[in-house]
Amino acid sequence: MTCRWRPCHHSSEMASPRTLTLALLLLAAAPATGAQPPPVATAAGVIAAAHREGRVVVYSVTDREVAEPLLADFAELYPRIQLDYRELRTAELYEQYTREVREGRVEADVLWSPAMDLQMKLANDGLAQAYESPEAVHLPPWASWRHEAFGTTLEPFVFVHDGRRLPDDRVPQTHADLVRMLEAGPVAHGKVAAYDPERSAIGYLLLTQDSRIDPGFADAVRAYGRAGIERHATTSRMIDRVLSGDLLLAFNVNGSYALQAQRQHPSLGVVYPRDYVLAASRIALITRAAPHPSAARVFLDYLLSHRGQQVLAQRCSLFSIRPDVEGATSAAALSRALGARLKPIHVGPSLLVYLDASKRVDFLRRWKSAFAGR
Repeated sequence: MTCRWRPCHHSSEMASPRTLTLALLLLAAAPATGAQPPPVATAAGVIAAAHREGRVVVYSVTDREVAEPLLADFAELYPRIQLDYRELRTAELYEQYTREVREGRVEADVLWSPAMDLQMKLANDGLAQAYESPEAVHLPPWASWRHEAFGTTLEPFVFVHDGRRLPDDRVPQTHADLVRMLEAGPVAHGKVAAYDPERSAIGYLLLTQDSRIDPGFADAVRAYGRAGIERHATTSRMIDRVLSGDLLLAFNVNGSYALQAQRQHPSLGVVYPRDYVLAASRIALITRAAPHPSAARVFLDYLLSHRGQQVLAQRCSLFSIRPDVEGATSAAALSRALGARLKPIHVGPSLLVYLDASKRVDFLRRWKSAFAGR
């Protein structure tokens, strides 16, 4: 199927007030600022060494089209460092890098991925190198670990729905509402989608986090199975299926991508659940045997800097993580709008719990059994 939306940075279409309630709250909550961002705080010696290396290789899960303003700004700031940006899927990034380590031919300098658990596993397994970034002091305390893993964004995960076919009074506002809609009758059967935890690392992360927060998670999984929800590997595919009219709703959808699609297609409804909103971070780390370690440090500092974070928020439409960065797509505005229902997933060893082989097998077994009895 042809993609019905493309990530973009500007749109002349106006989204309807009905579907942009929380987005407007974010705009209202975020004061404008005209101050120039301070320069990136990388040490002069690190920059000089990076210039001698002349190149940095970044493995990333973020769509290149979304990241392009960031890449262009980095190139403007550091024209003597060639940026080789390679786009992969979450599990593919992990597998590619670990294969390179096993074969002794590491190409990646920086790994940048929202699969927080897999990124933490790499750091915990000694496959990331420590770097005391001068920009890390500006992160929330829970957003970095041992100077090896650094949160760079704070992406909320939302429900999206077809506003043409699902009236406001039928749109689920909580995870429990979603279960009730699925159990109410055949109307929603086969018309709802989520990530496939077997094919998507971020999908697995989100569902395991749901299982820790949602007291009704076991019942929810059974409802998902009985209703035959579609399972996809990417957010883009889920949004496409809603826009095409094939689906009524998708959940655990990347909020940045949902808002970008909504700007192009105002009929797409976006709901920030009223019970809780999971927020994941794209974790960046420098690989243990980075071929260009100084250039990797320059890129990481840039990602964490006020300047880089403003580009993420204002030009890439990704939710920046630094509390001192303002704008509609910033952690500061998101926190003000959502309050206690915003649930950031913390960077740290707790992410490794569901990567334990026996726990993963058990979780996926229960997930698949819910669908087997349909």
